[in-house]
Amino acid sequence: MLPLLVFVWFVQGKPVKDYTTFPFQLSEDEWRERLTPEQYRIMRQHGTEPPFCSPFQDVDKVGVFLCRGCKTPLFANLHKYDSGTGWPSFTQPILDEVIGELEDRSHGMVRTEVHCAVCGSHMGHVFPDGPRPTGLRYCINSEALEFVPLEDEAAIRDYVANWVAEQNYLELR
Repeated sequence: MLPLLVFVWFVQGKPVKDYTTFPFQLSEDEWRERLTPEQYRIMRQHGTEPPFCSPFQDVDKVGVFLCRGCKTPLFANLHKYDSGTGWPSFTQPILDEVIGELEDRSHGMVRTEVHCAVCGSHMGHVFPDGPRPTGLRYCINSEALEFVPLEDEAAIRDYVANWVAEQNYLELR
């Protein structure tokens, strides 16, 4: 099983996290080179982009959404829907093992943060108010995603299967 991101302690209301347990590792300088300042703020400092500014809000093409930080496939457009919130929303991840969750008590509320389980980058939050079949709404920052268009559902399965085959640390049931 992939290592879990662990809360170490709270400093000034912000969680300090141990990023050394993730399979994909970069130094802070390497993260800053890889990501734009806005992507870094969202993915490495747990920020949020404004609603209704996402280039992925209206994407209805077949394909997969990758973690912008490590290129892990996280979501498929097959599970994407318009939640009306202004952020790309999904009913489930492409594989349960690629998303990690943590309790988030920032901003005076309790939510569930979701992050990439491979590099630890913040993606957004999951809420229990989504449509069937899961009843979940994964509300994801578009700055944390990269879209790869594919031909059809079989191409999505092949893409994910090839990615899994390349990973020696991902244990699937």
